[in-house]
Amino acid sequence: MILLKIGSRGPQVELLQSILNRLGYNSGAVDGIFGIRTQNAVRRFQNAVGLSVDGIVGDDTWAALLPYIDGYVSHTVVSGDTFWLLSKKYGTTVAAISAANPTVDPQNLIVGSKIIVPLNINVVPTDVSYGYELLIRNIDALKKRYPFISSETAGKSVMGKDIPYIRLGNGKNEVFFNASHHANEWITSVLIMRFIENLCKSYVERSNVSDIPAAEIFEKSTIYIIPMVNPDGVDLVTGWLPRESSEYRSAKAIAEKYPDIPFPSGWKANIRGVDLNLNYPAEWDQAKQIKYDLGFTSPAPRDFVGERPFSEPETQMTGRFTKEHDFSLTLSYHTQGELIFWKFLNYFVPDSFEIAQKFADVSGYTLSLTPYESGYAGYKDWFIQEYRRPGYTIEAGKGVNPLPISQFAEIYRDNIGLLSLAAVATT
Repeated sequence: MILLKIGSRGPQVELLQSILNRLGYNSGAVDGIFGIRTQNAVRRFQNAVGLSVDGIVGDDTWAALLPYIDGYVSHTVVSGDTFWLLSKKYGTTVAAISAANPTVDPQNLIVGSKIIVPLNINVVPTDVSYGYELLIRNIDALKKRYPFISSETAGKSVMGKDIPYIRLGNGKNEVFFNASHHANEWITSVLIMRFIENLCKSYVERSNVSDIPAAEIFEKSTIYIIPMVNPDGVDLVTGWLPRESSEYRSAKAIAEKYPDIPFPSGWKANIRGVDLNLNYPAEWDQAKQIKYDLGFTSPAPRDFVGERPFSEPETQMTGRFTKEHDFSLTLSYHTQGELIFWKFLNYFVPDSFEIAQKFADVSGYTLSLTPYESGYAGYKDWFIQEYRRPGYTIEAGKGVNPLPISQFAEIYRDNIGLLSLAAVATT
């Protein structure tokens, strides 16, 4: 984490403000501007935890805040400790502690050993501009709290970032969810990460996600999720990519050729200007003709199809990842329109429409055919073409991209049932 002080701006400040507000220190609106109110909140927090009160967020202050960012503490066992006493001390539950420490015998706690104690807070923030650094931190924290999930690297971005996938569930039915093919649709990464967190929490608590028991989802299916296909582009849009970086300057130079597209908020492409959801070998030549006719013949903030299908490391990753598995269904999350795209050309996919209708019923979204100008070379199109299995693009929310994070609660409410149903729809 970077040093923050009066005058600092950006998503790291948003994260700071979000955590301080959660703890009751009232830093004001989560606006990414480190003003007097935020400084005073920092001072109150520093005083409460016994730090030097200077209103500057350096290493020591970040270290004191980290348990509330990651949602757990590492506790050293002392004589007399029990899971029940620790649950009372930290305001959590015995079930949460047990889930986080599956190899620990609660009847034989070893003095001096360390155990993970989850706090009674959510890990994934839903009021800040999300970025790759926060994604990785959230995944690591969720693995600590819920070690029954796993995460590995699916591939790399243009900038060399390791793009993670998350695996949860134990069933034979494999499904695949992905989000943020498009940079300015980053709110979909928050959606999918909060779903992961709530599904894990419900599994531990033996409760339902929407109307489906979490245990049933884990028993029937294995869910693979790539929550941020385009991390470089997301960081550009959300402010996590430093403006002084060469990649930012290069993207800005590309955007200057398209003055009608706002920068960076209008950026959909990966960091070198290729629209990833137009880079799959599903009538790619048709997509190329459509977009070239619109003037997108070279790297652009959106709508440039690339030099060839699978030209980009991010699409190579999703293609390879799909081929390595046996997915019965895929969901690709985008924004906006509250629409469900379920078809590609005249390919017949058994049960695809019937499942789509169930998605519409549970979400309130509208079934639709993909518009002609966007109807080719997407991931959903390629999956249907190659596998003749149900593949869907979900256009979440309504408005102008990037949708404001203030819309998150509504988007999540509309999609939690859809996501839960998608996990078991093909079982």
